Amino acid sequence: MVTGQPFPDQPPALRPGDRVRLVAASSALADLERLQAGLAVLAGWGLALDDDPARLPPRRWGYLAGRDGERAGDLHPEAAPGDRAALLACVRGGWGSARLLERPLTAAGGWLLGFSDVTSLLWHRLATGQGGAIHGPLLTTLAAEPAWSQERLRALLFGEPLDGLDGESWVGGQAEGPLLTANLTVATHLLGTPHLPDLDGAILILEDVGEAPYRIDRMLTHWRLCGALQRLGGIGFGSFEGCDTSEGGDGDAPGFRLEQVLRERTADLGVPVLAGLPVGHGAVNAALPLGVRARLDGDQGRLTVSDPVTGPGR
Repeated sequence: MVTGQPFPDQPPALRPGDRVRLVAASSALADLERLQAGLAVLAGWGLALDDDPARLPPRRWGYLAGRDGERAGDLHPEAAPGDRAALLACVRGGWGSARLLERPLTAAGGWLLGFSDVTSLLWHRLATGQGGAIHGPLLTTLAAEPAWSQERLRALLFGEPLDGLDGESWVGGQAEGPLLTANLTVATHLLGTPHLPDLDGAILILEDVGEAPYRIDRMLTHWRLCGALQRLGGIGFGSFEGCDTSEGGDGDAPGFRLEQVLRERTADLGVPVLAGLPVGHGAVNAALPLGVRARLDGDQGRLTVSDPVTGPGR
């Protein structure tokens, strides 16, 4: 299956000396040390910070990293049009970025990097026809990524070829289409809103954390009831960290395991399905560009993407 929907233009590849802007769009920063470690990785790639990370710990409004206007301001710092940061790097996830979609968010340009709660901002970008969205490590998780995952993100940002990712084949077949990657819980709450990208023929990669199997079941059933899963060209599952519990059973009777739920809710869709991709809240969160052409091979158990700047991936 090959989709005919257009692919958004992507920003230019980064070069040494390009500037990075910190974006704290979600929960308040709790660990400045992990943030500094992530910034050190970016500095090692020759990128320059245009911001003072020390401003973030005091910025708090309840459980959020500041009031909505402050957090939205991180996406649109006051600067001359020719002086914008080439990379908007999200500090952490948690909750809060969807609140920013209630206000006008003009195109910020450059690349936007993050995952988890940042799914709202990444998908809004695609829904408004913008490119440059990257589902990948947050600044507070980047330093903990294995070397190959850090190198993958660097290669993506600097316009170099990306290797494919291997997973476990659950349903065979091949599909090509625009790549969408998301936290399942966050993406579910975008259904029925104008911030949902076009799902027709898309290759959707899902991940989550801390959700019991019955809640995963409930969300995927919602996707089925509104016809969203049936529109996809292929499905991949990343890590579902802390999701495989027996919660939802009847008394002493065990409930469904996570794998049972994921398999049963997708097996009859007639599209290839992969599991075990190194994406999400697990030990590895391999960076993926959103909105680019991807190929999901359910026979070989492999996901490949077109490099946003340089063309077809490997």
